[in-house]
Amino acid sequence: MLTSSVENRQVHVAYLVDELAGAYAGAVDQRDFTAWLALFARECAYEVHAMENVREGLPLAYMMDDCRERMVDRVKMIQEVWADTVEPYDTRHIQQRTALRELADGRWKVRSNLLVAYTATSGEAGILVSGHCDDIVVLDGATALVESRFVVVDNIPPRYLVYPV
Repeated sequence: MLTSSVENRQVHVAYLVDELAGAYAGAVDQRDFTAWLALFARECAYEVHAMENVREGLPLAYMMDDCRERMVDRVKMIQEVWADTVEPYDTRHIQQRTALRELADGRWKVRSNLLVAYTATSGEAGILVSGHCDDIVVLDGATALVESRFVVVDNIPPRYLVYPV
């Protein structure tokens, strides 16, 4: 069966995007926030919003890091400030790409459904968040990086959010 170069390119982009999503989940689930930061482009943003606020057009957010410097600050807070002041929990990310659309200049809009389970140190487990992500991914050759990640959470998290989702 013959495929066009356009189809081959789309398959290649989908592969890179899916590998990026896997690396993202692995970094956060392992609490390797240096690796998490490395998955973002130099100019980047990361936001987590409640669905209710998005529907109402309210700018309130669980997390709103509109530049790399704020993301670096978030990592510093997690690793140094909150290290012994919050109860740690383990996460398991399940992310499924549902849409992939080319924008321009090697940039792609990616929509994914997201489910993050958690386990507390007590052994209590549950669903931390369910929702979706609207990402802008930038491709440079064989490298894919997150330019922006906009997470919309459908549920009210059963506990505080410390780590990125």
